[in-house]
Amino acid sequence: MRTEVRAFVADGPLPDEGASGEEIDRRVEQLDAISGPVTAQEARALADCFGPDDCHGVAWTLLHLIETGPNPVLTVKPEPDADEWHDRLWTRAVNAGLVEGD
Repeated sequence: MRTEVRAFVADGPLPDEGASGEEIDRRVEQLDAISGPVTAQEARALADCFGPDDCHGVAWTLLHLIETGPNPVLTVKPEPDADEWHDRLWTRAVNAGLVEGD
């Protein structure tokens, strides 16, 4: 796994929209340092970095970066209590014909 991905993953999930501008900017800079395409291992690790909301759109950037890797990242439908971002990754994989939906 590349150093940039390890650094992003090590900082944990994205903060919520109430985080300071400095914290959000720092995470954006970390994310921008990761060039696509990502590997399957990197995509799986990055998929664990979604926070509780869209973090002022940063979560969409993360989702699009994950999708530069080998798809699908999720091969099993997320549990009903999964966060919206894992649901989105799953739905997008189903819609793209990469996995079979229910």
